[in-house]
Amino acid sequence: MASDKPKLIILGTGFSGFSLLKNIDVRQYDVTVVSPRNHFLFTPLLPSTTVGTIEFRSIIEPVRTAREDITYYAAVCSGIDTDRQIVECRNVVDGAAFPLWYDILVIGVGAESNTFGIPGVREHAHFLRELADARSIRQRLVENFERASTPGISPEERKRLLQVVVVGGGPTGVEFAAELHDFVNEDIRRWYPRIAEDVTITLLEATNQLLNTFDTALRDYTLHLFRRQRIEVRLKSIVGKVSEKGLSLQDGSHVPCGLLVWSTGIGQLPFVRNLPFAKSKNSRILVDAFLRVKGFTNVYAAGDCATMDPVDFPATSQVAQQEGRYLARLLNNSALKKSTRPFRYRHYGMLAYVGSNKALADLAAVKGKGFSTWLFWRSTYLTKLVSLKNKVLVVFDWIKTFLFGRDISRF
Repeated sequence: MASDKPKLIILGTGFSGFSLLKNIDVRQYDVTVVSPRNHFLFTPLLPSTTVGTIEFRSIIEPVRTAREDITYYAAVCSGIDTDRQIVECRNVVDGAAFPLWYDILVIGVGAESNTFGIPGVREHAHFLRELADARSIRQRLVENFERASTPGISPEERKRLLQVVVVGGGPTGVEFAAELHDFVNEDIRRWYPRIAEDVTITLLEATNQLLNTFDTALRDYTLHLFRRQRIEVRLKSIVGKVSEKGLSLQDGSHVPCGLLVWSTGIGQLPFVRNLPFAKSKNSRILVDAFLRVKGFTNVYAAGDCATMDPVDFPATSQVAQQEGRYLARLLNNSALKKSTRPFRYRHYGMLAYVGSNKALADLAAVKGKGFSTWLFWRSTYLTKLVSLKNKVLVVFDWIKTFLFGRDISRF
């Protein structure tokens, strides 16, 4: 039966789209969600899943069970006809194409990892943005440990297999390196004692500092801690080419590796780049103070694929979540003929895990580091998980890891 409520279509199930979905008044709108990913992923804890500190399903929330009275399609949007108010979609299972009509459209499709056009990155590197990426990294790690344990393998090949290179010194790259350090020190040394000493972690950063959005003292602390933990940090190291068994830097040096994790920031999806909307110089969709796409009154954009003109907010989950909640409030007020103030971003600070039960907190009033900050880091992320189920599962995972260690099964 056709509904007489305005048709609201949400593209994407990231922080912006999911926050909008959780807060929109379904009594006022006929809500449809279109996304190839049928779940919300709590990405701040994604590095923990790569080594088994937390299990994959503990940090996801299925879209269909997150909210009643909504429609979900496992599809990608291939085009938008703003004149007829139609989005062209393609099912991700069988490729079937279908149109959807909208009265209000919200674009929150996120972004992809930026390869900067470097040859070989897409073919040989592992990214860390989705659950499938984390599972692929975890699988490769265990496979490399098993291959390196094979009798008769040459010392050079064993060292290559056990060298993990992380490209990108931002929060994701730093946290993955920290989680891997814990995995090696707490589990690999116990279960693979003959090869544990050959495991090396190398972090490459193109600039002259790690975590460039953090306070200087916290950046220096991380650098010194990593070096004490035998994580090799190479600053001002720009990748020139990636191959199956390593990578070459622009200074001419070659770095062999068995696993390359690429975490160098974001670039826009081809879908976003091809949209006929005004965009910033880095191809993010330009929106006004009410998150409306420039030139439209019923098309909105939020999250990593959008930026406000003239204020360029960072592409973080914190920004995206606030934008999603704001859009829900704006649309709910609009249905009730109420006005809404322009969007205002509130920065609550940044957190990062740096290994050995130590973390960083770069807050307005506090610049914390160490064990007590690690407890704060864990409690903060625990409270921000979207459901009671996720909270319980994550707590159990932490307890299980503490008591029994991380799982090293290959399946």
